[in-house]
Amino acid sequence: MTLRLTVNRQAWLGHVHTQAELLGNSGLLVPVVKGNGYGFGRPILIEQATQFASEIAVGTVFEAHDIPASHTPIVLTPVGNELPTSLPSNAVLVVGSVHHVNTLVSHGWSGRVIIKLRSSVQRFGAASSEVAAVVDAVNAAGFKQHGWSVHPPLDGATTDHAQEIAQWLSVVPNSLPMYVSHIDADSLKALRAANQQRNIIARSGTSLWLGDKSMLALDADVLDVNHVNGGTAGYRNTPIAGSGSLVVVGCGSSHGVTANAGDLSPFHFAKQRLAMLEPPHMHSTILFIQDGSTCPTVGDSVDVQQPLTRVFVDTISWK
Repeated sequence: MTLRLTVNRQAWLGHVHTQAELLGNSGLLVPVVKGNGYGFGRPILIEQATQFASEIAVGTVFEAHDIPASHTPIVLTPVGNELPTSLPSNAVLVVGSVHHVNTLVSHGWSGRVIIKLRSSVQRFGAASSEVAAVVDAVNAAGFKQHGWSVHPPLDGATTDHAQEIAQWLSVVPNSLPMYVSHIDADSLKALRAANQQRNIIARSGTSLWLGDKSMLALDADVLDVNHVNGGTAGYRNTPIAGSGSLVVVGCGSSHGVTANAGDLSPFHFAKQRLAMLEPPHMHSTILFIQDGSTCPTVGDSVDVQQPLTRVFVDTISWK
């Protein structure tokens, strides 16, 4: 049972290095390698990231140990009730409130921090009226401030994101770098040109690692095909409407595969969407193909339409 990511190696590497150059390369770009590694897994992306950056961003303190000692982990999410012993001492943690600072103090942290500034995402970060208090708390704790950060939303025009970042650039001192996300190369270039006294560092994940979908494909093996005429099937004894074939596909919830928006099946074969008998479960999914429709056979593979930011593949095929 296999969920497989097929990658055009040359096209993908070309995209990654072109994006890195556009965003600034070493010193001006922090690759983001977090969670499922954007479908590739973190080790593969870390290997690439170390070639053009000295700092690599991770999602949480529990992911920071993956970064080589030669590079600096930048942790994007504030620390909660636990600070793992695996956290490298050279890691840079994020704080967005006095409470976050106090949490680090309670854990005995003594390293560097980035102060996150509140954006329209409203997902932690200091408001303009709170910045001075957070800075005072960082200084009182004896932490070294490594920089500032702003994280605009995913949706909306990048020009709007640039405007939101520009507003913060006019508020906080320019003696420390500003880490920014979700901004394209053109807007980033304009921001840097308008703020030449400021070191503006781009954090990039999705646009850096994924890009053009034509160089990536996701598919899963067909493990079993069984003709039925009514009755029930599946983990939930789901009723079968009519005569057709039950097709068992080798991926499921353990791979992060779920129904797409509108409860649509993510599975396709011969350019047709295949109906799921029931939602994906653990390592397999049961599909139902009505008689008269094109049906895959054992040994075929079906296309899987899922965001790579949430799936865990069994294997990667480089071509």
